[in-house]
Amino acid sequence: MKEKRPIENRDDIQLLVDEFYAKVRQDPYIGPVFTEIAQVDWDEHLPKLYDFWADLLLGDDTYRGRPFPPHIKLNLQQGHFEQWLRLFTQTVDENFVGLKAAEAKSRALRIARNFMMNLSLLD
Repeated sequence: MKEKRPIENRDDIQLLVDEFYAKVRQDPYIGPVFTEIAQVDWDEHLPKLYDFWADLLLGDDTYRGRPFPPHIKLNLQQGHFEQWLRLFTQTVDENFVGLKAAEAKSRALRIARNFMMNLSLLD
């Protein structure tokens, strides 16, 4: 069994993001959204995700961008966000404990809710 630890630094963020998106890519429901529809270039995208989560959880101030606009054209449904959140929460719980782990899950929930709400407003 893997020893869980607090989220404390950028290496922890990278582990979280890498393990989470490994699950996402293997997921039969949301994986195709990333690989076939969005055709994500992971070598380019993962460093942006490290910056995004390091900004949110560690205050790194390294993320530059707007996370919502690229998602508009992907025809995402509520189930996609629910599965994204389920996999994210599972990844956090498998690897981390403590306040930052709880914050990561809380922020992911808010991101999913905000994206769903903003996409529904576009319909």
